[in-house]
Formats: sequence, structure tokens, C-alpha cells
Amino acid sequence: MNCICLNRWSLVLPFPLLMVSIWFATAQGSAGQEGSSDPIRIGMIGLDTSHTVAFAKIIRESQSKGGPVGRLKLVAAYPGGSSDIPSSANRVEGYTKELRESGIEIVDSIPKLVGMVDAVLLTSLDGRKHLEQVIPVFQGGKPCFIDKPLSADLADALAIQMASEKFQGKWFTSSSLRFTPTIWRYRENSNRKILGAHAWSPCSLEPHHNDLAWYGIHGVEALYTAMGAGCRTVSRTHNDGNDVTVGAWSDGRIGVFRGIRDGQQAYGLTVFGADFIENDAKYEGYEPMVVRFAEFFAGGPVPVPNQESVEIMAFIEAAQLSSQRGGVPVSLTEAVDAARVQAKHRLQTLLGEKNAP
Repeated sequence: MNCICLNRWSLVLPFPLLMVSIWFATAQGSAGQEGSSDPIRIGMIGLDTSHTVAFAKIIRESQSKGGPVGRLKLVAAYPGGSSDIPSSANRVEGYTKELRESGIEIVDSIPKLVGMVDAVLLTSLDGRKHLEQVIPVFQGGKPCFIDKPLSADLADALAIQMASEKFQGKWFTSSSLRFTPTIWRYRENSNRKILGAHAWSPCSLEPHHNDLAWYGIHGVEALYTAMGAGCRTVSRTHNDGNDVTVGAWSDGRIGVFRGIRDGQQAYGLTVFGADFIENDAKYEGYEPMVVRFAEFFAGGPVPVPNQESVEIMAFIEAAQLSSQRGGVPVSLTEAVDAARVQAKHRLQTLLGEKNAP
């Protein structure tokens, strides 16, 4: 299956410098080696989502159980928060207090946190914060899990990818829905021929984010878990209560996401295969995803390819453009080309023109 190629934005380095960069990434980019029993010190950025206390609880309760999650030790956190998003501003103080009382050191800067830990959970609720917050993590050579959504829009997603290439940063992002066993099975078993899929999830909106990025990301992530990368065009029908977004993949397959705001809200996925139709997928909690980032922090492979995660944001951006144009199909390539200019400008603003890729 085809996917959007990001190589045009890769940083080109002279060979000796490239070798030094690869050595540095190898030495600094992994928290530990697979098979080791040494603790992996974790830092958390953004204490304004219920995910923070959920992840902390799973990590704490796994200390005596062994396994990948048992190696994790949450040692420090940076509160963050966004004053213009009520669901962030109203929760950061309480979650900060809860983590402090459980023995987690609360720090006043991200660089300080990065210096104390082996790996980072970037859990800020606001996707607009992720680009600025992840750059010090990349610069510090620490692997990072970026909680959903990767960003508020495609330009920031591309900028995150560019920054990771410049600093040899290791990262992945995902909704917890991807790793629920009844959904992840479609990625694990590649021998099953999938002809199409229809995913749905709640889809509340937030004015600072592209519509499907805020909560619809859960259903879009489930759709991509089954379909894989390679979407070519997207068309979206939008009203106050619902969104229906249809993606046409380059190999002729069709994937559909339904975002629900009115009526009964739930998560689900129907997959149409060459010799099966299945619709028993369901949400099964955070634990499967925590296992994945624990394995990643221990030196394991990236669980979700970065290019696929960026393509998901391109799917969401194209859906936004389609809605603005009355539902006409919009190509992901068009969305990427427009956002790439913005991405470069944002990195120049953050890093300075001389340091930006």
C-alpha cells in the first residue's frame, strides 16, 4: 500500500556528521535494552487529562508484576495546561496535586524534566502544545510517546516529524483504541485480506483543533489500524450531530469514519474482508497501549510508523478542507503541500532560521 512520502523533508547531513548523529541517537535515544531489568525512569508532560492519572495508576500497580510495564517508574512531571480550553484549565491543578501526593516530583520546566528521566510521556490535552513541548525531548535524546491527538493540525504534525529527523528523535503516537485486541488483530494478522472498513466513535469538537482531531481521532485511528496507510482522497459530510468521512485508498479500497455527537455514542469497527465480515471490535482500556510504550521505551521498535501517524493527520486535514468546500473530495497530497509551508515557518519561529530544518 502506498503512503505519503516524507523523505523530501528529511535532513541531509555530510557523511561524518551523519555518523556522529546516528551514534548519538543510538547512545541516547533508547531508555534501555530489551531483556534488561533496570528501571526506566519516566517523566510526564501535561497534567490536564484523565490519562495522566490512569497511566500513573497502571504503572504503579505493575511494579510488583514484572513484564515491560513493571520496569517503568514515574519520577517527575511538568503540569503544563491551557487556559483557553476549560477541560484543561479546570483539571490541571487537581491532577498535579494527586500526582504530587503519590510521590511524583513536580518540576517547573521541560528541560529540567528531560534531564531527570530516561523516557517521556507527553500527555498534554491540547495538541497545539505538542510541537513546542516535544522539541526539548528530542534535543535531550529521550524517546517519547505523544498522547492523542498528535497535534491540532497537519502543519504541527509535519513540524514534529521534521524536528524528529533533525534531532534524531524517537517517538510514536496513538489512540488507545488502536491497541485494543479486537482492533489490533487486523494489524497483527497481515494475511487476512481487508477490502474496506467502517469505524465510528464519539466526535465532540474543540475550536482550536481540526474537527476530527479532538475526539474523532479515536475512530480515525481504529479505521487506519485496519486499513493501513495509503489514503488518496477524502470527502466529508458534516452537520451539528454527525460527521461522515469517506476515504478512497490508492488501491481502490474505501474506508469510512462516522463521528457521533447526537444520540447513542460508542466506539466500533466493521471490517470487510475477502472471506469475512466482522463487527465485534470494542474498547478495552488503556493497558494494551501502556504495554506498547513500555516496550518502546525499553528499546523495542516504534509501534506505529511515524509516517502513518502523519498521514492520519493529513486525512483529518483533508476532511476539514472537504467540509469547508461543501463535501467535495480533497487529496491528502494537496493538504500536505499546503501544510508543509506552515510547518517550516513554525519551526523557524521555534528554533530560529539557522537551526530549522
